[in-house]
Amino acid sequence: MEKDEPDGPNGKRSVKPTVQEKIKPAKTWRDPCSRVHFLVNLGAMKALIPVAGAGIRLRPHTYTQPKPLIPVAGKPIIAYLVDQLVAAGITDFVFVIGYLGEKMRLYLEQTYPDIKKIFVTQTTRLGSAHAIQIARDAIEQDDELIIVFGDTIIDLDMTAFLECPGSCLAVKKVKDPREVGVVEVDTVGKAVRLIEKPNIPKSNLALVGMYKIREVGQLLQAVDTLIETNCQTHGEFQLTDALMNMLRSGIPFHTIEVRNWFDCGKKEILLETNAMMLKRPGAATSSPEGLDNTILIPPVYIGENCSISHSIIGPNVSIGANTRIYTSMIRESIVGNFSSLEEVVLHHSIIGNDSAIHGPRQSLNTGDNTEIDFG
Repeated sequence: MEKDEPDGPNGKRSVKPTVQEKIKPAKTWRDPCSRVHFLVNLGAMKALIPVAGAGIRLRPHTYTQPKPLIPVAGKPIIAYLVDQLVAAGITDFVFVIGYLGEKMRLYLEQTYPDIKKIFVTQTTRLGSAHAIQIARDAIEQDDELIIVFGDTIIDLDMTAFLECPGSCLAVKKVKDPREVGVVEVDTVGKAVRLIEKPNIPKSNLALVGMYKIREVGQLLQAVDTLIETNCQTHGEFQLTDALMNMLRSGIPFHTIEVRNWFDCGKKEILLETNAMMLKRPGAATSSPEGLDNTILIPPVYIGENCSISHSIIGPNVSIGANTRIYTSMIRESIVGNFSSLEEVVLHHSIIGNDSAIHGPRQSLNTGDNTEIDFG
């Protein structure tokens, strides 16, 4: 296990006063079914974010960058999550990095200099519960913990989730629960059973990858038990199984249903998420520069220093910075940074960074540093 903290100019740990100033005071939470008020200190919570996965389902894009850094509506997936938590008052983070971890570390250090960060390296990826175990030193003294998987975008009432008394699971109804962790609940919404990717699901409530844990010590014990007994599900040590062990021991879990959940693990879902996020206020580019004889069909995001001429762009297109597009038509697509597209008609495509494409109408799914010439 490797654990690092950012150092100050003289090799000493730097404590930025701007972080402390952002910590919110304690708030009260009212259970709608109870008259009891619970005291919650949001600023004291720590967020644990596993981002060590290889993102196999999004290859070839993840050959050269971690899945959480893939852009959606001009912003990396991980940024939506961190921004959401910081806005809610959380300023203390633990990131479990692994595959292409230095790229992840560099992005987070440069983009979020004012949050407190600890990086823990998961050299062997044995599952979500294993990621929590190797972060033990960074979280075992905490009273409360937020765990969020760093490759999803979740739209929920964050205040209600963080102020919920006790431990809480974010959930969403899905059409096919066989590919996700599932929770069965009672009549008041408390969990009665958790199971990872059931063959015959008895519930369509999916665990979306966001958890608030008040019993951090019991969670670590449950994780240790899984690993010591080699209890694996689908070849990995699953957080879902650890939480089920906690449930069996009598620890209750509330559930809160989220508004939207985008598990950005496949090309189709990534493009759907891009389209949804572009429709949000402020996401699309309103007055882009560098356009010449070009029509934009909103919503469209265009990064800095782009040159686009004699083209039709949109709808639902995100274009990375420093990209050149000439005599092309692009819709429902994501184009990376420093790319060059000429005389192409693209739809439902993902074009990686530093790509050069010249040619006729196609539907493409290319990775970084790709060059295609259909001429």
